Amino acid sequence: MAIIFVVFVLLGAVIGMIYRADFFIIMIIAIIISISYLLISYYNSDKIAIASVRAREAPNSGNFRQYHNVVENMTLASGLPKPRLYYMEDSQINAFASGRSPEHAVLCVTTGTLEKLNKQELEGVIGHEMSHIANYDIRFMTLVAVMVGLIAIVSEIFLRSLFYRSGGDRGGKGNAGLLIIGIVLAILAPIFVQLVQLAISRKREYVADANSVKFIRSPTGLIGALKKIKQEQVSGGEKKPIPKAVAPLFMADPFKTKVSGLFMTHPPLEKRIAVLEKM
Repeated sequence: MAIIFVVFVLLGAVIGMIYRADFFIIMIIAIIISISYLLISYYNSDKIAIASVRAREAPNSGNFRQYHNVVENMTLASGLPKPRLYYMEDSQINAFASGRSPEHAVLCVTTGTLEKLNKQELEGVIGHEMSHIANYDIRFMTLVAVMVGLIAIVSEIFLRSLFYRSGGDRGGKGNAGLLIIGIVLAILAPIFVQLVQLAISRKREYVADANSVKFIRSPTGLIGALKKIKQEQVSGGEKKPIPKAVAPLFMADPFKTKVSGLFMTHPPLEKRIAVLEKM
């Protein structure tokens, strides 16, 4: 968060030395609109997430009884209130949690999770998602998204403004060297802070895995679930269309994106399994 804030201040300072006040009026208006949009999304994050994947509320009966029992046991272990439970039609093993606080949390699993995992493995998955709720990861990642979004907005406005100013006025009060620094910073800053955001996201997955072990006192269930998810990714299969904005919430990358390193939204499954096997 400190790194992102420093980048934001540095970018604003450089642009401030290049342009006059008219640029900042436009920027402030854009930032206010953006923050308003993000706040609305934040306070309705649970509803938006559930609606976007067409999830349905899970009744406490039939095939969903074990789902409810496992979550109730996990609330006792974690000291959290029971979240509202949902499920989505998808043969792949996956799950996500959303909501701005434990009192407003929702937990959603795929039908594949309920069909393919045994009770111990389901406990591992539920423990992972309950950890996200306990650690206020949704609130934290929303704050990060706001900061990253602000930097992207400022950079975009600055770069676009260069096309609407006459050649003699482009530098404003700054010199050509300062203008070049501003352009380079405006191009690289959004990329850099997005990499920081992805790094934070990967770190939170490791923390959630560790807390799942803490809740259920054993890594065996979560290791088994992750191994089954890894096998699914190797074998392929049908991919349910999921909005990209919701994808980072899931326990595992629902797109099975073949990227590595700094651009991954989730840590590699083999690394997560290796860490858990050492516990």
